[in-house]
Amino acid sequence: MHFRSGIIFLAVMAFIAVPVFAQETEERVVDEVVAQVNDGVITLSRVKREMKSIVDASVEQGKTREVAEKEVDEKQGELIANLINEELLLQRAKEIGIEREVDAAVNQQFLQIMKENNLTTLEALYAEMRRSGVNPDDIRELWRKQRTREYVIQQEVQRKEYWKPTASDLKTYYDANKARFATPETVTLSEIFLGFAGRTEDSVRSKALELLKQLRAGGDFAKAVTENSDRPNAAETKGKVGKLKVADLEPTIAAAIKNVRPGEYSDPIELDQTGISIVFVEAREAASSDSKFDEEAVRLAILQERSPEATKKFLSSLRSESYIKINERYRPIVSPILFQDERKEQASSN
Repeated sequence: MHFRSGIIFLAVMAFIAVPVFAQETEERVVDEVVAQVNDGVITLSRVKREMKSIVDASVEQGKTREVAEKEVDEKQGELIANLINEELLLQRAKEIGIEREVDAAVNQQFLQIMKENNLTTLEALYAEMRRSGVNPDDIRELWRKQRTREYVIQQEVQRKEYWKPTASDLKTYYDANKARFATPETVTLSEIFLGFAGRTEDSVRSKALELLKQLRAGGDFAKAVTENSDRPNAAETKGKVGKLKVADLEPTIAAAIKNVRPGEYSDPIELDQTGISIVFVEAREAASSDSKFDEEAVRLAILQERSPEATKKFLSSLRSESYIKINERYRPIVSPILFQDERKEQASSN
């Protein structure tokens, strides 16, 4: 159950209806090298595809094409700078050998969507995506790049920053920020999820009401989960979601269980047009102003603060170690953005 986040089929379809790897327009772009990054290149056609996909996404969100194109044109330098940084991260991924880990994560992402929508094979999922106008190969490549960026930053930056604070650092930070480590309000939840995929929404709503009636009359929750829930591995998990911070719940869920006492069930909750959940509240723990030192929580809090700056420094180091040659036509709009952190550091040292 994804109360805080998650990728569900319809949400994915909405997100990728405008592919990042958009097709070329009928007017063919004469290709040229915008930037060389070590052995890799950023081509004009790649820049144009990215610009077009951003424009299309903005139009989908309600902007006029004229306004969207103007905004993207004004940020062309930023876009090219981001593509150069992305290329550096992809190259670093090859150096540290995380391709297999990335591919496994992307495969799991496809499998998760397949299972959540009661599809029995990846081929069936791909066919469903194509019917929606989405190319699975494009999405695989998009997710692969996203995962690669995430994994490089995790391994090269966040993992190191997580372990950097000493015991003394942790205690000092905790003493100065005790309010951040007060005990939060939590709930322990289980659920039955009924997906809309392959059914009419009215039939799912009717089934949810009937199940809820049986459960509130004393029905066996574990049995109901095994026989009805559309979540992957529902039979093994028995619908258990676990202990969650109330502050981390999605607003729809938080509102639906606000007045549900331990041992009771929520009314049916519709989740982003993907299905309906019946939530069982197993336990509640009230918030407390008492603070408790938890090493992991303190390390994560410090990491959250330090990670943005550490990531900037890491990218700066990648750039300084690399051969980057920007086409003279684009250098005036790219260099000030791409190397702004290096310039700030140089200025502060003078």
